[in-house]
Amino acid sequence: MKILLVSANSCGEPYPVYPLALSYLASAISNCFKDAEIKMYDVNIDKEKKLEDVVMSYKPDYIGISLRNIDNVNLYNRKNFIYDYREMVETVKKVSESIVIVGGAGFSIYPEKLFSFLGADFAVVGEGENAICELIEALEKNRDHKSIEGIVYKGENGVKVNKRKSFSPGISFEMDDRLSDFYWLNSGMMNVQTKRGCPYRCIYCSYPVIEGRTVRTLTPGNVVSTIEKAVAQGKDYFFFTDSVFNMNPEYNREFATMLIEKKINVKWGAYFRPAGTTFSDLELFKKSGLTHIEWGTESFSDPVLKRYGKEFSFNEIKDMTEMCQQLKIYNAHFLILGGYGETKETLKETFERSKLLPWTVFFPFIGMRIYPLTPLYDIAVKEGVISEDDDLMESEYYLSKEVDLSMENLKELADSTGKRWVFPDEDHAPVLKRLKSKGKRGPLWEFLVS
Repeated sequence: MKILLVSANSCGEPYPVYPLALSYLASAISNCFKDAEIKMYDVNIDKEKKLEDVVMSYKPDYIGISLRNIDNVNLYNRKNFIYDYREMVETVKKVSESIVIVGGAGFSIYPEKLFSFLGADFAVVGEGENAICELIEALEKNRDHKSIEGIVYKGENGVKVNKRKSFSPGISFEMDDRLSDFYWLNSGMMNVQTKRGCPYRCIYCSYPVIEGRTVRTLTPGNVVSTIEKAVAQGKDYFFFTDSVFNMNPEYNREFATMLIEKKINVKWGAYFRPAGTTFSDLELFKKSGLTHIEWGTESFSDPVLKRYGKEFSFNEIKDMTEMCQQLKIYNAHFLILGGYGETKETLKETFERSKLLPWTVFFPFIGMRIYPLTPLYDIAVKEGVISEDDDLMESEYYLSKEVDLSMENLKELADSTGKRWVFPDEDHAPVLKRLKSKGKRGPLWEFLVS
């Protein structure tokens, strides 16, 4: 059996991301089918080789295409990738009779609509390891596939999306050397997960749609083993792709302690929620290698935080930021300006309160990208921002009508704070490229702080 796994993600903003899905799928398929021969094609690495030529030469039985991003989520420079994805499916189907299976985070937000749009044979919603193995086994043995959780297929009366009732915590996997060499060189970091799922209820977020609300922790020993092997090869910076790293404190302590006890000289960063973590936990994390935190803060105004569905206050944000200053952990606040419930007064409050936060940098995004199956979707329909017929595969944003969201006004407010704000229309690629050429690793936004 020959299987071609394709990473279709070409988005490199702010840096290209290692395609974890391919490594997870390759490991799962290898475990399920001992005779399977697996080849990987990554559009970021293999763009000099035409995909159709690879397909015709390799002659796979199955082609799995992973779709990570639908668009670049930048109101000021919109890029949509779904037309490239459709062209990719059309290309492989023209030159091969291989069964095409699509999936990935981007696909899982719009499974029914994207399945029809792309023209694949099958698809998988959410995590794909178990589902793709069960699907391939059913097809190989000519068994009924219609009851497999998480798959999408053509039914008698249209597209069928099987709901998922159970979740996997994930599996141990090996990073592909060819892929990891490229992403280490071009992004300056490796990626790995420690958890799946998100229990929080931010009104705009698609993570619960993609991964579910049930939090599953991956076996810490397996994650540590993956990191240890990479560090032995000189790849010593990791960024965790968990929706929120600092949930499940007991697990995090066990994980950090393992890194320390094994004396793994790694540096790491993650997305954190600016609440719920003690000073002693941050001390432990720093000892294990934590150097960078990206806070999913969104606003410094308590009324707006509540409207956004956040379960923390500005006082907690301030406390967490001050802890990072004391421990010398680089940290950045990611914000959504002009979202649901934003007013002229709350926007001004966010900029004013930023003055109280030491040793940090601010990354504001303007407006909220509207996704299906989120509370924001219902709000946007009710307010007439979008219609119920809008499939949202072309990006639509919720923008408060009560505030001036012109870049001129926002930058004037930012300049008045005396703090470092990095707006989405700024291009820091040349600076970051120079830093990487000098051997600097990690997100590198700490070098943007004036």
